[in-house]
Amino acid sequence: MSASQYRDPSDRVRQNRRLAIAISLSLVLVAVSAVVVGMVAGAAPDDDPTAGAASETPTPRPEPAVEPPPASIDTFDRAAHSIDDPASIWVVVNKLRPINPQDYEPADLVDVPVEYTNEPLLRQEASDAVVAMFQAAFDEAGLELASNSAYRSYFAQENIYDGDDLTTARPGFSEHQTGLTIDIGPLSGECSLEECFGETPEGIWLRDNAWRFGFILRYPADKTPVTGYSFEPWHFRYVGVDLATEMRETGVTTLEEFFGLPPAPEYG
Repeated sequence: MSASQYRDPSDRVRQNRRLAIAISLSLVLVAVSAVVVGMVAGAAPDDDPTAGAASETPTPRPEPAVEPPPASIDTFDRAAHSIDDPASIWVVVNKLRPINPQDYEPADLVDVPVEYTNEPLLRQEASDAVVAMFQAAFDEAGLELASNSAYRSYFAQENIYDGDDLTTARPGFSEHQTGLTIDIGPLSGECSLEECFGETPEGIWLRDNAWRFGFILRYPADKTPVTGYSFEPWHFRYVGVDLATEMRETGVTTLEEFFGLPPAPEYG
């Protein structure tokens, strides 16, 4: 008979109890380990770039800078014609810029075939433009225009100058001597060579349409400090369609300002 057969039965009970306790502790440790592993697995690693992406507010991206619109480029050639040569259609004549030579007379003066009070002469290019403008005024608005004065020589200006430097030019300083200027009125004679002409249908039409034919209103009402002359709504100067259009589009109303010349309110 083996020795175990003589062992006290109480020893076997104690052994079984210890085994049960050991097994219970093992099960508890396994359960605790499972909980810990689960918690670790559920937590996002610190270096996981996607951790918390759903719960965090994304950092707003900076708006792209708004670039200012490109600056407009002045492509108009201000040197296309001389402003000093009396034969140039852009010549600027004022109280600081006399005609040189003083007795200058255009070589291409022609009769202007329009209605008139004083028989008009102009340079050919300006004459053609006047004829087209008068015809358009009649065709578009039923207005009848007439020439009151056009080319005047140095000697004719001597007889016209009345000593009032706001209303008449001294001999040698008159735009009329260039053969590019015309004083226009209604055929009826209403308000001819008077400021009220600017309020007549004829004066309004010319103010709004003369640029289409290459003419500018040379002495505007608000530019006496620049031009040296009081408002003359009848006095139109031919400068060509290109320059007249450019001045209208840019809103510059005097040749002095357009070409960057000093104002000429007084004789130098």
